[in-house]
Amino acid sequence: MSAEAQLIHVEVVYALPNEQRVFQLVVNHESTVEEIIQKSGVLSVYPEIDLSTNKVGVFSRNVKLDATVRDKDRIEIYRPLLADPKEIRRKRAEQAKNAGKADPVTGGKPSPLRKSAEAS
Repeated sequence: MSAEAQLIHVEVVYALPNEQRVFQLVVNHESTVEEIIQKSGVLSVYPEIDLSTNKVGVFSRNVKLDATVRDKDRIEIYRPLLADPKEIRRKRAEQAKNAGKADPVTGGKPSPLRKSAEAS
């Protein structure tokens, strides 16, 4: 296999609420995700990235830092969540229930069929 055939094209992406950056690289096909991220320079541009805590993925699929990638893969560095989505949904449902906007039995949206059945 020639040296050129062993090279692959990859992208490293990192997104903030108001800014998204894409780093394009040509690397050896045996490079790990961690090596590619370090080579990309994203860690020097965004020093808040900590690979021991930030999760990474390839095309929205979580991968470990020692994983290898294929040609044209996009490595994504994820920011930590500010709030737990399950907790937010639970609080929103509780507020709707307390405000009378939720079905008292199921906790979901009131069913027009249930109300018509209760009225009869």
